[in-house]
Amino acid sequence: MYFCGPTVYARAHIGNARPFILGMWLRSWLRLRGYEATLVHNITDVNDKIYEAAPGASADLAARATQWYLDDTADLGLGMPDSLPKATDAVPHIVTFIEKLIEGGNAYAVDGDVYFSVASDPEYGALSRQRVGDMEPEETNQLKRAPQDFALWKATKPGEDTSWPSPWGPGRPGWHIECSVMAEDAFGPAFEIHGGGLDLRFPHHENELAQSRALGHDFARIWTHNGMLTFGDEKMSKSLGNDVSIRNVLDTWGREVVLLFYLTGHWRKPIEFTDDTLAQAKAQVERFRNVFRGASEPGGDWTAFEGALDDDFNTPDALAIMHGWRDHDLLRRALAVFGLESLAERDEAPAELAKLARARQRAREAGDFTEADRLRAEIAAAGWDVRDVAGGFELIPR
Repeated sequence: MYFCGPTVYARAHIGNARPFILGMWLRSWLRLRGYEATLVHNITDVNDKIYEAAPGASADLAARATQWYLDDTADLGLGMPDSLPKATDAVPHIVTFIEKLIEGGNAYAVDGDVYFSVASDPEYGALSRQRVGDMEPEETNQLKRAPQDFALWKATKPGEDTSWPSPWGPGRPGWHIECSVMAEDAFGPAFEIHGGGLDLRFPHHENELAQSRALGHDFARIWTHNGMLTFGDEKMSKSLGNDVSIRNVLDTWGREVVLLFYLTGHWRKPIEFTDDTLAQAKAQVERFRNVFRGASEPGGDWTAFEGALDDDFNTPDALAIMHGWRDHDLLRRALAVFGLESLAERDEAPAELAKLARARQRAREAGDFTEADRLRAEIAAAGWDVRDVAGGFELIPR
């Protein structure tokens, strides 16, 4: 599986976390189902946006923002992808790839730039279900043969502080060719699943597919375009200025709420990011914790859970099934698919509170309910509830 990662020029927003989380969950589920699953998640560390964000210091910003992204995604507690290639490491292969496209008549060089000729690909537009004549050009350039042709290589411009040698002069790769090459470096000319946000289907994924198809490569067999995170009526993005960073959300709500929040929406569909939807996710987190604070009750249909995830990875249905379980072992196994096994951890009460709870129990047994109520209130003031259960008591954090 190859999932498109971020362009690193600022702290990644919480919407960037969705394809990362989906890829990690899919890997976890496929491995549990007996597949040998490998996940590659790239980092775009050379791009116009990086130059614009840090004139004269783009490489330094890219390095720092890459580390921010690695730190923030690591704190989601899902582990990391099997490989995290960077675009800058793939430049030599990118140059070779472009040379082959030119040799095959699918690309042309002009004044140090190289463009892919959309007219050379009769299937162009099939992935995004568009006609070429209806497509908005990605960028305007009078040197292009057709408005929809897109850049494979860009000649160095004034103010750009990184460049690489090429047969067409110093420059750097276009965005789309980076992913074609990094995916093929990882898996060869064909692989099973290509993921990324729905906003990448066109032009990014359409162009990736065209480039690789032009060399006779099958490329991705399945495309998984996750729905966007919405903020009011708009998608969340840095360019719209309505983004909230992964770091900010983790610090405010915690990793378990973030993961539960994404479980509530089918991956194909948009999901609304609000304080209310996060509060609802937090309430579900507490419901699961409470199950593990009580006694385990055997029962639960694991086959139904498997069926939900095997059917287009339907996490809302799987979540509903899990909420019906009280079997600790079964529920812990299911939560682990999504990195939420921590919800099964029981909070240990301080020893002094356990001592008070035992004293309360003795008071109740002696019929001194006034003292028992006083001890309950003292325990509550320390942030815990005491519950009477068969054979004793439980202490539950409030």
